[in-house]
Amino acid sequence: MDWGMANRLAQLIQPDGRCLFMPVDHGYFQGPTRNLEQPGKTLEPLLPYTDAVFITRGALRSCVHPARAKPIILRVSGGTSMVGKDLANEGITTSLEEAVRLNVAALGMSIFVGTDYEKESLLNLTTLVDDAERYGIPVMAVTAVGKELEKRDARYLSLCCRIAAELGARVVKTYWCEDFEVVVNGCPVPVVIAGGPQVDTELEVLQFVHDGIQRGAIGVNLGRNIWQNEFPVAMIKAIKAIVHQDATPEEALAQYNSAKSAEFAR
Repeated sequence: MDWGMANRLAQLIQPDGRCLFMPVDHGYFQGPTRNLEQPGKTLEPLLPYTDAVFITRGALRSCVHPARAKPIILRVSGGTSMVGKDLANEGITTSLEEAVRLNVAALGMSIFVGTDYEKESLLNLTTLVDDAERYGIPVMAVTAVGKELEKRDARYLSLCCRIAAELGARVVKTYWCEDFEVVVNGCPVPVVIAGGPQVDTELEVLQFVHDGIQRGAIGVNLGRNIWQNEFPVAMIKAIKAIVHQDATPEEALAQYNSAKSAEFAR
């Protein structure tokens, strides 16, 4: 691995081998998502607790102060929307020259295995990896599922992750699922957790994060479970305790409740 690639990965994956990424890229296909209407305002109190931010170039330029930024994972796929015909029909939206100008630590794009646009999205990944490797920039592949929630099982996700790794992704972002170790063990590059099932309580979020870490994930890339929480700073502190301090879900919940009280008092 050349120095530039190793340096960028070291910015993302901390010395303990773990990472906590904060995605705020949802607007590229969802528009102004709840609690992300103003990405800069949402991010500002969370930045001290995250290791990197997953974001589009437009939001990066307009919403993140360059003097206070964390390492950036730049979302470079898109071209579809929630009201369009098929979310899987994405293309690459940002050039490598632009990524270099923005001084990003990594690039991120979605793949859509099992859809009508499987081939196109996988070839987009290979093109992106080919170009990014020339500049020493790692690529994070995101195993997109969209509305097809029944596909969030270990057999399907392990297929997606392995294909992404085989095509050159340096990191894979995928959903938590039952038997998550099957996904991790079949993927020869680091795996981060994108999310899990719909849950009703903070403890349930902390439980699936803890389970994923225990089964081999190196960290998380959670957005809505944090910034759509009533107390987002308390929630990111709790998740950070699991990721970087090996806290149990119960210990993390206690930290959440303590931080929530302080956040509420302000």
